[in-house]
Amino acid sequence: MKRGRSLAYGVLGLPLAFAALPIYVHVPRYYAETAGLELALLGGILLGARLLDALVDPWLGWLADRVARPRMVALALLPFALGFVALLNPPVSQAGPWLLGALALTYLGFSAATVAYQAWGADVGSDSSERTRLTAAREGFGLLGVVLAAALPGVLAAGLNDGIARLSWILPPLLLLAAGITFTCIGPGRPQPASGERLRDSLRGALADPAFRRLLWVFVANGIAAALPATLFLFFVADVLVSEKASGPLLALYFVAGAASLPLWVRLAARFGRVPSWGLAMLLAMFAFAGAGLLGPGDLWPFALICLASGLALGADLALPAAIAADLGERQGRAGACFGVWNFVAKLNLALAAGLALPLLDLLGYRPGGAQGLSSLTFAYALLPLGFKLLAAGLLWRWRDSLEIRS
Repeated sequence: MKRGRSLAYGVLGLPLAFAALPIYVHVPRYYAETAGLELALLGGILLGARLLDALVDPWLGWLADRVARPRMVALALLPFALGFVALLNPPVSQAGPWLLGALALTYLGFSAATVAYQAWGADVGSDSSERTRLTAAREGFGLLGVVLAAALPGVLAAGLNDGIARLSWILPPLLLLAAGITFTCIGPGRPQPASGERLRDSLRGALADPAFRRLLWVFVANGIAAALPATLFLFFVADVLVSEKASGPLLALYFVAGAASLPLWVRLAARFGRVPSWGLAMLLAMFAFAGAGLLGPGDLWPFALICLASGLALGADLALPAAIAADLGERQGRAGACFGVWNFVAKLNLALAAGLALPLLDLLGYRPGGAQGLSSLTFAYALLPLGFKLLAAGLLWRWRDSLEIRS
């Protein structure tokens, strides 16, 4: 019964992640090629929309503590689906304003649904172990959604852009099916008292918990360590390994390994604790980063093993820290506020990674598509993340007692 309940809760994570990949990966190139937007205008629109998306998350977390979380999820799914369909079907003219409006609608629905959905899991879980299983199920289905979104455009049409446009029409029925399963099989959880706090007080209350603040610092360091190679992956495979055509299968291997490892991390966390298990995953990732720093042209199979190892570590990164955050939020009675801050930090991690890595590479002389500055690319892809991972592991070890919450 517990496994079935976890799966029923987690299935809604599939369509949410299914839409996230095109939003963050495909949209820039898609609008540049199909709508002819200039890169400067496109970059400005994307930057503005993403900053607004990050800044609204704490407010959405505060709202999730004031209304019924299942109701908030349900209300958010409609603008999310409508915005996503509009985003991938732009008009011939006025593509810039269309992109900004469609992104705003999609981000608002996606972020509201995600924050409330995460907080709902904290309500549904009766103890730490169950919240870990619920989080793992949500992230596991999310990884399946990412793999599905990566594979389908090439299946739906001969051209990538045509496949992306058709991808938009798959989301609404997929979302309806997943939401039907989750809402039918999962109750509202323990009702949270309606919070009368103002937004500022809610955020201060969430951040007043020393354990939550410490977890956020670990999450920032660990998140940048993961976001740096994610940002530079395609550059590394194309220019250092000289194996650009292998990028798709290598990404699939990484995500499938992450999804497959989730049950293992849940069992390890139940037996040894979530903090030691997360620390073990960090150690595995550090070996992977160190190995990547030794690779060169043609080292495809060694890199595949590195993708496998880092994918296994990814499963722990997805399941364990968010489960700890759910416990801390439930303990405070501010699960919504905690996940609002959590998602804000997660999005800042992605922005910081791009803002740190790309200008640094340009400064160090790397030029995509050539042989110049490849040692700098290897440093930014492998060794710089290794440093952030070491920092995260050190902080985790230092604060292990305050972060380990048992049933």
